[in-house]
Amino acid sequence: MALMHQTTMTPSKLELLAAWLPSQPWFVGDANSLVSLGGFRLDDPAGEVGLEGILLTAGDDTVYYVPLSYRGAPLERGADFLVGTSEHGVLGTRWISDAAGDPVFRSVMAATIATGGHQADEFVQDESGNRVSRQPAVRVQGSGRPGDQAPELAEATVEQVGPLTRVSDDLAVLDIVHVVDPALVSRDDQYALRASWGEHGGQAILALLYAG
Repeated sequence: MALMHQTTMTPSKLELLAAWLPSQPWFVGDANSLVSLGGFRLDDPAGEVGLEGILLTAGDDTVYYVPLSYRGAPLERGADFLVGTSEHGVLGTRWISDAAGDPVFRSVMAATIATGGHQADEFVQDESGNRVSRQPAVRVQGSGRPGDQAPELAEATVEQVGPLTRVSDDLAVLDIVHVVDPALVSRDDQYALRASWGEHGGQAILALLYAG
C-alpha cells in the first residue's frame, strides 16, 4: 500500500529530473520540456523506502521510464546514484536516487516480476484524515506466477547497456528499459514487467528479468 501525501516537494521531482537526466547516456530529449505521463508505486515490505516508477516525455513522442527510490537518509554507497534531495512537506528531507542503485528496489522489482505481482494500491488522505483509494496512472504486472523464485540482487553490478540499466549478479540479470519501445518482447527464458497507461492505451515492457 502507498499512502500519497497531498503536500509539496521542493524542488519538485520534475525539477530534479530536469537537472539529472542530461547526464544519463540513454536520454536524448529536451530536459526543459519534461511532461509526466504518470507513475506507479511498489511496496517496500519494511515500509521504509519509497519506490516509484515514472513515465516521461521530453519534447517529442519518446517515452522514458525512470525508477526512483526515496529515503530519509542517504543511500549507503549510493553517491553515484543520487538524483538529489528535496524537502517534503510532511516527511522532511528526502534523498532521491536512481533506484537501480538501491538494493530494496532491486529486490522488490525482481519479486514483482517473478511472482506475477503488480503496482501497490494507492491511497490519499482526505481533510477528515480518512484514507481514500485512487487509481494509479500507470499499471504494471509481472509475467511470473506466485511461488516462482525471485532473486535478491542485493549485491549486484549496475552498468549501462545502451538504453538499458543492467543489474546483475551470478544468478540473475535485471534489465531496466529506460527508452520505452512498444515493440520490445521478452525471450522465452525471461520474465517481464508490462505496463499500461494513458487514455490512448499505451503498453510496453519496462523491465526484463532472467533468473538462471
